[in-house]
Amino acid sequence: MDIFMFILIGLLAMSQVVVSQDDEATLLAISRELSLPQWGFKNSSNYCSWPGIGCGLNNSRVERLNLSHQGLQGNVSVISQLTALKSLDLSYNNFHGIVPSEFGYLFELEFLDLSFNKFGSSVPKEWGRLKNLKSLNLSNNFLTGEIPDELEGLEQMHDLQLYMNKFIGFIPDWVGSLAKLRVFTAYENGFVGRIPQKLGSVSGLTVLNLHSNQLQGPIPKSIFVMGKLETLVLTQNRLTGDIPELIGKCKGLSSVRIGNNLLIGSIPKSVGNITGLTYFEADNNNLSGEIIPEFSQCANLTLLNLASNGLTGRIPPEFGRLTNLQEFIVSGNSLFGEIPTAILRLKNLNKLDLSSNRINGTIPEDICISSRLQYLLLSQNSIRGEIPREIGNCTKLLELQLGSNYLSGNIPLEISHIKNLQIAMNLSFNHLRGQLPSELGKLDKLVSLDVSNNQLSGSIPALIRGMISLIEVNLSNNQFSGPIPPFVPFQKSSNSSFSGNKGLCGEPLNSPCSNSIGSDLRTYHHSVSYRIVLTVIGSGLAVFVSVSIVVLVFMIRERQEKAAKNADISDDIIKNPPPILAGQVFVENLQQAIDFDAVVKATMKDENKLSSGTFSTVYKADMPSGMTLSVKRLKSVDQTIIQYQNKMIRELERLSRLFHDNLIRPIGYVIYEDVALLLHEYFPNGTLARYLHDSSKQLDYEPDWPTRLHIATGVAEGLAFLHHVAVIHLDISSGNVLLDSNSNALVGEVEISKLLDPSRGTASISAVAGSFGYIPPEYAYTMQVTAPGNVYSYGVIMLEILTTRLPVDEEFGEGMDLVKWVQSAAARGETPEQILDSRLSTVSFAWRKEMLAALKIALLCTDITPARRPKMKRVVELLKEVTEN
Repeated sequence: MDIFMFILIGLLAMSQVVVSQDDEATLLAISRELSLPQWGFKNSSNYCSWPGIGCGLNNSRVERLNLSHQGLQGNVSVISQLTALKSLDLSYNNFHGIVPSEFGYLFELEFLDLSFNKFGSSVPKEWGRLKNLKSLNLSNNFLTGEIPDELEGLEQMHDLQLYMNKFIGFIPDWVGSLAKLRVFTAYENGFVGRIPQKLGSVSGLTVLNLHSNQLQGPIPKSIFVMGKLETLVLTQNRLTGDIPELIGKCKGLSSVRIGNNLLIGSIPKSVGNITGLTYFEADNNNLSGEIIPEFSQCANLTLLNLASNGLTGRIPPEFGRLTNLQEFIVSGNSLFGEIPTAILRLKNLNKLDLSSNRINGTIPEDICISSRLQYLLLSQNSIRGEIPREIGNCTKLLELQLGSNYLSGNIPLEISHIKNLQIAMNLSFNHLRGQLPSELGKLDKLVSLDVSNNQLSGSIPALIRGMISLIEVNLSNNQFSGPIPPFVPFQKSSNSSFSGNKGLCGEPLNSPCSNSIGSDLRTYHHSVSYRIVLTVIGSGLAVFVSVSIVVLVFMIRERQEKAAKNADISDDIIKNPPPILAGQVFVENLQQAIDFDAVVKATMKDENKLSSGTFSTVYKADMPSGMTLSVKRLKSVDQTIIQYQNKMIRELERLSRLFHDNLIRPIGYVIYEDVALLLHEYFPNGTLARYLHDSSKQLDYEPDWPTRLHIATGVAEGLAFLHHVAVIHLDISSGNVLLDSNSNALVGEVEISKLLDPSRGTASISAVAGSFGYIPPEYAYTMQVTAPGNVYSYGVIMLEILTTRLPVDEEFGEGMDLVKWVQSAAARGETPEQILDSRLSTVSFAWRKEMLAALKIALLCTDITPARRPKMKRVVELLKEVTEN
């Protein structure tokens, strides 16, 4: 028996050696096919130690293969020869074409991730053989067709993610029979029919996200049966029926998003049992009944959106307990009663939208007791009485909508205290009397002013010209009189903005002011006044010039002394750098190569400066190890992040794990005194702006349209990924796009959107966000950085690539930028071909055809209406079609 066992063990060992040789041969074949120079022969013959490979016990067989985030392309079917694989991750690469049916022979496979690639076929039926598969992620590809029924046998599946593809047909009923399914996401596809009625009934489903399909029928009660659901997103479908009462069983449910459907019935009171509820959105449905007071039991509730339904009754006073509530949106219902003062006392309330209801009573004096209120929307109600003077306490208000009510009395002077008012102030269709306060001129950020259809009288005050940001104005249908002040926004408005005021005259009305004796007398007094003023100015000017010369001499001398002193200080700092308060390198194999003191010293030398953008200055830093870094020093406007150091570190760590081939990710940071430095990889080829516009470098001497299209596509893919993970970029420009040695585009400044205001974690800022020439036109109205705004900025980059023109150039003429110059080509008698870079468009007919197709995409992106611009994901698809057509 002993001899027999010895022989058996020997045979098993020999078989392992043979199998090992087979796996090694397969890995070398994969290396050749996918160009993986890191695999092979120099450092080790033991393939189990190669990057991305994990072996089983005794290093016998390859069981784990991770090739994610490497920009790979090629034929991956050869991987199917690694028959012992349990985990295969090919996510975030450039694989395209048919999904390998050969993977169906990996019978041991438990984990398969092909997400964020460009696979464009249907799911192979052969995958139904993967009986051990627990997790399948095919998200963000171009997969088509229906889900094959052959996958019904995947009974071990607990994580199935199919989102952002082009799947059609029904969600198979067998998905509802997967007893171990925990996560099911299939949003942004073309699925129709019903949600499987057994879904979650035995599996303990935790995440269900099916938004943006064409699903019909009711919300299945089964998904709530086990009480495990944590996230439910079903927005933008055609779902009918009511909200199941069983929803209250899921006490850990944090997010409910069921808006933009056809749901009916009342909101179940069992919602009050969901102690973990944070977001509840059910807007744009046909819900009825009253707003249940049980919402007040959800202590973590941050957003409640019930807009555009058929809700009636009063707003429950119990909502005053929701201390975490930030947005309360119930517009477009039939609610009545007074404005609930209990909600006004919520210290975190940011948005209160009660518009388009039947709210009555008066505006409470403590309307602005919430110090964070930014949006107060009360229009189209039945509110009476006067606007309280305490409205001036709403110092953070961005938008004020009080139109279409029954308000009376004067416009309070205190309204001018709302210095942050930007988006709009609408007081139209009320019964307001008296004069327009001249103090409104202090609202220098306001974009839209509407006081039309009231009973305001008197002259329009000249001081209103202090509203330097004003773009839209409507003073029509009042009792104003006298001349319209010569104020540019007024002169550019249509006459309808001032019509219905019988006493008004001047431009833009076609009603010249009378040349009566009174008018002549006023003219005389003005003339005399101007002479007095000119005399005073003339006599004072000489004194001013003399004093200015003396001051200028002292200033020059002081500046010279200060510069010399600063030079001495700078030298001293470089020799003795300040102590590092905090620093970290996220990439493990770079930790020994980066010296924090060397980083700080590099940023103190002007010769190391590479560029200066809206939010940061970038330096080149050579490390003692021989490594070269790009170091971003945040400008003073961003140094509030020092106060939120822990949050900044968490954001940077998260972003460092955000892999994408077309994004620059932070590899570390350094903090000293009140300065924050962000560390990145150094790209010697510089920026796209340099590539396109720096003729002295002759970087684009040879015409190469395919390279430019490759760059444009790379930028689009990087931005599409950012938008997918809910990151809005603050400063998209060609100066923030870096190029590697293969002309691959990498979008930079990504982390600014998360670090700029860490206390709020928002992309809304008070300073101008973006670079001149790239800022979307709507930013002047909203002061909000949005995804459609990002699309516009990208469109400007596309036009740069196509025309090799700067975003702003004196050659365009006054008030003209690149977008307007391109859009006005027809008016100048130029064809689309004439605005393209002739060095490229004249090379071949094929290039010219592709450039014209790309020009159409750029024009779509720069549409003046944000809603008409395509999403970045769609832009990527359109760019890929350029070379296919």
